[in-house]
Order: sequence, then structure tokens, then C-alpha cells
Amino acid sequence: MNDSPNQERLRYRLLTGRDDRAFCERVSEALADGYELHGSPTITWNGDHAVVAQAVTLPN
Repeated sequence: MNDSPNQERLRYRLLTGRDDRAFCERVSEALADGYELHGSPTITWNGDHAVVAQAVTLPN
């Protein structure tokens, strides 16, 4: 997740970005790092391209 070793991981994160492979890779990386999906993904159009968001949380 590119967190520094001295920084505690956040229990909740909202990943956002362009609807592309890079975004999917970020979500996949979070899942591999122990995060779980929280709720449904969302998508909107900013007039130029689709923007997506997915919340992830660390389990207790």
C-alpha cells in the first residue's frame, strides 16, 4: 500500500480515481494488503471521463 513503516495504516480508506486498470489495481492491492470491501462501488461522470470510488476497511 506504500504506507511507510512508521505510519499506522488507516482502518477506513476511500479509493477514488478514473475508471481504468490502474484503479482496479489499487483496489486489488488494498485487498491483498488485508483490507475488505465496504459497501458498493460508486461511479459518476465528470464531463470528461468516469470516476469511481470504493471504500475499504481493515477488519477488527
